[in-house]
Amino acid sequence: MAPTNTLQGVTSDELADAFVAQRPRLRAIATRTLGSAWDAEDVVQEAWLRLQRTDATTIENLEAWLTTVVSRACIDHLRRRGARPDTWGDELPDESGAAEDLTVEGPEQTALRTEDVALALDAVLDSLGPLERLSFVLHDVFGLSFDDVAPVVERSPAAARQLASRARRKVRGADPEGDRSRHTDAVEVFLRAAREGDFGGLLQLLDPDVELRADDAVIAAAAPHADQGAPLLASSITGADAVARVFAGRAAGASVALVDGIPGAVYAPGGVPRGVYAVRIEGGRITRIDVLAASALLADLDVVVP
Repeated sequence: MAPTNTLQGVTSDELADAFVAQRPRLRAIATRTLGSAWDAEDVVQEAWLRLQRTDATTIENLEAWLTTVVSRACIDHLRRRGARPDTWGDELPDESGAAEDLTVEGPEQTALRTEDVALALDAVLDSLGPLERLSFVLHDVFGLSFDDVAPVVERSPAAARQLASRARRKVRGADPEGDRSRHTDAVEVFLRAAREGDFGGLLQLLDPDVELRADDAVIAAAAPHADQGAPLLASSITGADAVARVFAGRAAGASVALVDGIPGAVYAPGGVPRGVYAVRIEGGRITRIDVLAASALLADLDVVVP
């Protein structure tokens, strides 16, 4: 990431505009790395706050600076929540990893299979260490060279290559078509059980420790329509019984959609997304639901409505 955009003499408004222009890419990096749209938003906001506290004239390349800040915030976030640690030996890639990288697809090929990458990465996310996740996401999904990835993960280019190679082997071992079908089926069954008020069916689909999070915009939008079947949302709800009560007999207006390439649900009257359900499924059960409606978030999300 060679210096391309110096910030000498910019006003605070111009700096904000420059950040907004980078925001969708930053959020996409964080979402792919963390596996949560909600956590990704927290990381992006953290980057904005740090930018506001930094002397902009010291930043030679805003894109590179923000990528590094968001990436390292992702690493810190993963380590705080007890992600699988990276196993690390020497700094040199093994022969299989080095050979594999000679044939790795470039970003133009990767873009053609974004949905497959999203699903495969989501399926193996918990088996990857933070640096493996990040090296793979930055290189294979967003096309950064290993020379650019290396300072972000604080390793040599050869080590960054090996980290991405380890992750790539796991991702390639996933079954994105099968995962897409199973994930879609689970979301469809969840929505049907919600509409029919099938409390027992919801409990079977939800992990005992499932977490539901909703932003202020969606809570405010849903509350006036509770009598018409809108979900009974709160900012944070944990546990299968509590989350089932939120949706039992409700969510009639939601339908299955792809959210950043992963099956979820959307409330889209007239085909315009007004609320998005980002759903995480592990072991056949729903472990997390992020319900989002803030306009800035929806603008960043890639939502495909059937």
